[in-house]
Amino acid sequence: MQNIQNILLAFVCGILPALFWLWFWLREDKDNPEPKPLIVLAFFGGVLAVVLSFIAERIIDKNFFSAQSILFFVIITPAVEELFKFFTANFLVLQRPDDDEPIDPMIYMITVALGFAAVENAMFILDPFINGQFSLGLATSNLRFVGASLLHIIASATVGTFIGLTFYKTYLKKFATVLGLILAIALHGTFNFFIMKGSGVEKIVTFGGVWICVVFLIFIFEKIKRLKK
Repeated sequence: MQNIQNILLAFVCGILPALFWLWFWLREDKDNPEPKPLIVLAFFGGVLAVVLSFIAERIIDKNFFSAQSILFFVIITPAVEELFKFFTANFLVLQRPDDDEPIDPMIYMITVALGFAAVENAMFILDPFINGQFSLGLATSNLRFVGASLLHIIASATVGTFIGLTFYKTYLKKFATVLGLILAIALHGTFNFFIMKGSGVEKIVTFGGVWICVVFLIFIFEKIKRLKK
């Protein structure tokens, strides 16, 4: 019974930071909000993307690249996760009639990213909680709140940004989407590299860079909200 309680607590601690960031970004779009059922669908699309990414990464680990290699964490993991986040978003929400403004792809991609981050966060703090190491689990949760969760937002929002910027230019949208995905994978891979291999100072600089990207993302968000046909 205690283990079940600890597992539930781990998932609550993983989900709450993601819900905070979701509230923050939805508040930025409060003037013309997206339908709540689609927001929920996009969030669970991120949960699905975690499952698909996990399966794909295990297959790659078993047949191609070791999960312990730097190549795996800098190229394979970012590519798999960013592609599955985009594909689930595209399949579930991005092709719907409600996706009718340039800002909408950003909202939906961020929501998918937060669904992904919620489950990933819970998985990272699950082991410490099961072993009764609550301080370690909470410290991990806090680090992911200011680091990995924001990284997922930035990476997915990058794809949404490129789609939004070409929202009324259909002939450029596919090219822009591919470009956005490449940049998202590059950002994700760079973050992973410095978190794994960087010194303490380099890790602090990396987290600082993430926050600078968030500020820039808010600026871009406001610009795309004002785009007209």
